Amino acid sequence: MPPTATTAFLSVKHETDECGIPLEPTWSVHELLSSYPKPTLSSAALTRLYELSALIPPEEGSPEHAKLKGEMEELIKLVEAVKMVDTSDVHPTHFKLPDQQTPTFDNEPSGQLLLRNAARTKDGFYVVDSDRKRL
Repeated sequence: MPPTATTAFLSVKHETDECGIPLEPTWSVHELLSSYPKPTLSSAALTRLYELSALIPPEEGSPEHAKLKGEMEELIKLVEAVKMVDTSDVHPTHFKLPDQQTPTFDNEPSGQLLLRNAARTKDGFYVVDSDRKRL
């Protein structure tokens, strides 16, 4: 049987505490991701993400633009690496997680009643003005 990441990990001895938890890191996300190809994100795609967020994008060619583009490419690489994980042998949980409920208070408006306080609404939604013109 060829070695896998799991068998390779199990064959290496790591110093552990009394609960069997390694005292030093045994792997890193950086090491794992360094073996994956780096995706490219176009400047147009980055600008579109900013538009969808109602933010003003940094000027193309600026150091801030280059930094943000690189950070986004690293995040895309992480997402693509997670998507490649084989989960075919992973069984779903057999219990239902408890519903998270938001506490409510008597005589406090909620839901559609809150729209009455909005400066602008359209079709049952809040209208939020952005600080830039839409293209």
